[in-house]
Amino acid sequence: MDAEKIFIMPAFEVDTELRSGWAVSRRPFYKPHKTTQTMALDLSKMREEYTSEGLSRKDLHPSPFMQFEKWFRQAESAGLREPNAMTLATVSAEGQPSVRTVLLKYFDERGFVFFTNYHSRKARDIAANPRVALLFPWLDLHRQVRIEGLAEKVSTVESMKYFMSRPRESQLGAWVSNQSSPITSRQLLMMKFEEMKRKFSKGQIPLPDFWGGYRVVPHTFEFWQGRENRLHDRFEYRLQTDGSWLIQRLAP
Repeated sequence: MDAEKIFIMPAFEVDTELRSGWAVSRRPFYKPHKTTQTMALDLSKMREEYTSEGLSRKDLHPSPFMQFEKWFRQAESAGLREPNAMTLATVSAEGQPSVRTVLLKYFDERGFVFFTNYHSRKARDIAANPRVALLFPWLDLHRQVRIEGLAEKVSTVESMKYFMSRPRESQLGAWVSNQSSPITSRQLLMMKFEEMKRKFSKGQIPLPDFWGGYRVVPHTFEFWQGRENRLHDRFEYRLQTDGSWLIQRLAP
């Protein structure tokens, strides 16, 4: 066998499935496996030195929401593409974490709001475990903001208000997509889209009962600023029982 490569990969006794040289299984033990596919990619030389201004305790607003607003406006002013794009991490009832990018639509001191299909994987995860985390990766500014909290559904009135502000095609899209469910082809999706266009050709498009918003109510924020020699500035805000926020510096 030419150019054999050896990789460490999951192994198991039954129900083995091989995908691109990697075995998929529920068994937790490992053994060497041979494959002809070269998958190794050395990224150790990729490195960027952060030379941005630092972040000190005196620079921080007492409210993490006000500090977030300050950084968000700076990300907007810097011309970052979709600064409201955030990574949402959830955990299923079985304890399986998953992440995806969603768009922050608005925020205030009550929390951070995004919208989705209530039958999606993220919604099922939240129904089983409302503990979630958000990440805003403003890499061009050498900054990131991490938020932890509990996700809760917003009111139907709140969902309706946002839904009616969306472009009509996006409203139709909410009706078309049974989010996270397998589909046979994109053609089927577009056929459904045309069907919904005909169905709602006149008047307002109603809010689907399976679609709406979630508000992430934070209990922890972290503001991260990249610095030289990987000695980054990190500050954590942690909610206290009296409603105040404890601010402390974290080691990089």
